[in-house]
Amino acid sequence: MKVVFVTAAADMSGGARVIAIYAERLAARGHEVSIITRPNRQYTLREKARTWLRGQKLHNNKPYGPSHYDNLKNVNVVRVNEYRAINANDVPDADVVIATWWETAEWVAALPPRKGAKAYFIQHYEIHVNQDATRVNATWRLPLHKIIIAHWLVELAKLKFEDTDISLVPNAVDFKQFTAPPRSKQPVPTVGLMYSTTEFKGCDISLTAIELVRQKLHNLKLVAFGHAEPSPQLPLPKYSEFTLLPPQDKIKDVYAKCDVWIVGSRSEGFGLPILEAMACRTPVVATHTGAAPELTAPGGGALVPIEDPRTMAKEIERILKLPTDQWRHMSDVAYTTATRYSWDDATDLFEAALKTAIQKAG
Repeated sequence: MKVVFVTAAADMSGGARVIAIYAERLAARGHEVSIITRPNRQYTLREKARTWLRGQKLHNNKPYGPSHYDNLKNVNVVRVNEYRAINANDVPDADVVIATWWETAEWVAALPPRKGAKAYFIQHYEIHVNQDATRVNATWRLPLHKIIIAHWLVELAKLKFEDTDISLVPNAVDFKQFTAPPRSKQPVPTVGLMYSTTEFKGCDISLTAIELVRQKLHNLKLVAFGHAEPSPQLPLPKYSEFTLLPPQDKIKDVYAKCDVWIVGSRSEGFGLPILEAMACRTPVVATHTGAAPELTAPGGGALVPIEDPRTMAKEIERILKLPTDQWRHMSDVAYTTATRYSWDDATDLFEAALKTAIQKAG
């Protein structure tokens, strides 16, 4: 098949990483794969001035910074020169063309038939980032075959948009990248999180919970990594160890040095760090978002309400205080849960979903 992914940005986000994984794996199976993307939106002078006056730092605002699309094997990555909608002139003729974000769904829907059967890879219900809900909802009603990563999004499609002809393709984990041998708890109780100032990621909730635990466990240590330096508006505590943009092959070491991994999100499409931490044998405390309910259900983690740092703190403390044999059991359950989600299986499902899109297009 000739397969084209149409993306709104090239960055280091989890969503971009999933797209990159599928692109490279489909190419390895002999498909001709392209990713079409646009540059980052440049800050206006007013935005730069406002940020400076607030004492904040601008994120990297180069047209194209580091992204998961860099150095992909046998994938044609096309970077357009302007921040604009991608159109037919940018997209090669193909068998199937895949929208990957609500704006791109509008673009893909407008492409002529020669660009391929149309699919919509949905990794979240994107009103979570204050997008135009009317336009986001309209994209769910477009005649694009939906490929969806989590059960809750499938239910949303059925109940809100009356669409039952959907391909469910859960995310997975690469056990060459994310793994750890069996172990005991750390000599010093250690928790970890992915640092982000993005509000829906709920890092503020996680940090509040950690401070509550620290009041009882005075030697508690925090390890974290992120895509940007910690902000003065959301500082990490002094007992933190932070790594900026760790190499992909080193992230497993961050997960594996923790007794508990914390995901405090207000909203998630799937919550891939949950699965990655579990693959590294780290129990997870996660809010009731994305795939967290099904991932924690076997017992390799704990599910807590959204916006409830006190309950989160109680669960973190409970796991940290488990006797060693009970913690090891929880760690083993987390690992076993992660092994049920492989990228080979996911790619089988994704490939089948693309064929379904082609068949539906006639």
